Amino acid sequence: QVQLVESGGGSVQSGGSLRLSCTTSGYIVTPKCMAWFRQVPQKQREAIAAIDDVGKPQYAESVKGRVTISQDNDRNTLSLQIDSLKVDDTATYYCAAAHSRYCNGWLVEGSRFFQYWGQGTQLTVSE
Repeated sequence: QVQLVESGGGSVQSGGSLRLSCTTSGYIVTPKCMAWFRQVPQKQREAIAAIDDVGKPQYAESVKGRVTISQDNDRNTLSLQIDSLKVDDTATYYCAAAHSRYCNGWLVEGSRFFQYWGQGTQLTVSE
């Protein structure tokens, strides 16, 4: 059973920084592309950042320059650092994993690219 568990969400003030983590367990065919998405009510899940098997990061234009995606050496923990937080960053953040080694096409396909999802962690940014 594959499990992705996000943590690190909470309530923060705008301008601050936050680091989200995603711990993976169970069997995932490796190598794999992993990513972060976010979602607000009544809107589609939005792609944020992805990282492939060789550690190459990719970012959505909407957050480029403010977020950093990374993995630890054993590739079981995925992180997302968000700086200069804005109220518009308020959302539920999800991590996702795909069987694909590389992340080519993930921005175009969006959530359909990924087979495994966590339950999400809520981030609320206030003025």
